[in-house]
Amino acid sequence: MSTPFRLLLRVRYGECDMQGIVFNARFAEYVDISTAELTRVLFGSVDPTKTNADWKVVKQTVEWKAPGRYDDVLDIRVRTTKIGTTSFTVATEFRRYPDETVIVAAETVYVMIDPTTGGKHSIPEAQRAALERGAPGITVDHAGTTT
Repeated sequence: MSTPFRLLLRVRYGECDMQGIVFNARFAEYVDISTAELTRVLFGSVDPTKTNADWKVVKQTVEWKAPGRYDDVLDIRVRTTKIGTTSFTVATEFRRYPDETVIVAAETVYVMIDPTTGGKHSIPEAQRAALERGAPGITVDHAGTTT
């Protein structure tokens, strides 16, 4: 649906096991970090009181294809694949930078909630349009790598 947003993130020592391989649970954290960065780009903030948008994870699937290792730069590509009435689905693909090897693929379903009550509600038109548009050509670099 949307063009991928990219986040470059370097794997840190504390995110790995004794063999230097990224702990599998870290990928859910990386999805969260990359979705937060996409939110900042699309809505100008991650603060729900400023964006009038908040959501929670209701489902996440992760498929590991190859290990991430200490000091790898992850090229994380995030795009919206489906938008419903109250929920939307985001695909997150992790590639090793710069060789482009796909190491992990994740799919996350979020449901839009009221920031005050926590109850679900319809996705507002402004947020729907932003999710549909995505962030084409935008890369946020947390790794200190020139792209």
